Amino acid sequence: MKLSIVATLYQSAPYISEFYQRTSAAARQFAGDDYEIILVNDGSPDNSLDLAVGLSKSDPHIVVIDLSRNFGHHKAMMTGLASTRGQSIFLIDSDLEEEPEWLDSFQRQMDAEMSDVVYGVQGKRKGGFFERITGALFYRTFRFLTGINQPNNIVTARLMSRRYVDALLLHRERELNIGGLWIVTGFNQCQQLVRKHSTSPTTYSLSRKFGHLVNAVTSFSSLPLVFTFYSGLFISISALGYIFYLAVRYFFVASPPGGYTSIIASIWLFSGLIIFFLGVQGIYISKVFSEVKQRPYSIVRQIYRGSQEEDFLK
Repeated sequence: MKLSIVATLYQSAPYISEFYQRTSAAARQFAGDDYEIILVNDGSPDNSLDLAVGLSKSDPHIVVIDLSRNFGHHKAMMTGLASTRGQSIFLIDSDLEEEPEWLDSFQRQMDAEMSDVVYGVQGKRKGGFFERITGALFYRTFRFLTGINQPNNIVTARLMSRRYVDALLLHRERELNIGGLWIVTGFNQCQQLVRKHSTSPTTYSLSRKFGHLVNAVTSFSSLPLVFTFYSGLFISISALGYIFYLAVRYFFVASPPGGYTSIIASIWLFSGLIIFFLGVQGIYISKVFSEVKQRPYSIVRQIYRGSQEEDFLK
């Protein structure tokens, strides 16, 4: 098969019909009749699944993968990629904020630069001031703590070669951060400046963004643990220095130290640091706990191909 297109569905009902029409047109221009469109229903609460299944019955190019519940965008994307058969794979969101027509320009750049991946990058992040600031802070913090050079304002849409996707699927983490995996998989990758539309409200709250940052950093870097060690070392050395200073005052200056407020403040400070450092270590321990259980990162309930329904678990 020449082309596979993968998109996830979550509250996507208002966009499915137009997405299908535009994506099918772009696929025919790219691959003629030799393509498939894989739609992964990530436990969408609306009728996205029913609409997608209806399309699969009328168009044999449509494959619908229904997950047993909501597993999250990244895990749904990896599940869809694992089901692809095409030599070229186009990953895109289904809410039409990213244009299916980008496939043509991505292909031309891929051929011109002989690359394995062409991905979209926004020149200016969509959204208000707060969203742009938090987005820039996320990317800078991620690069600083992991050393992975992930570009600012990267989007989901990307055209990938078969060998790149096969290499990407070798990663079997249970706690996925697909943005980092895109980079560490390697190969020749190039970016294309795109303009992302604003057709739907974001589902990422501030708390989810912060949780996403913590997961991203701890998935690719042990620097927080190293920081904990050096912080503890610095505190211990400074404490020893202060003890020496107090001893000198007590034995040679005859001025006994005092200060109830400073003692309480010190207790609060160091207690907070201890709890913080234990929390950092706890995050890493929880990731080890999640990995050793070897649970699947997603579970497919049903696969729909035309009029056929496949029970994935049989």
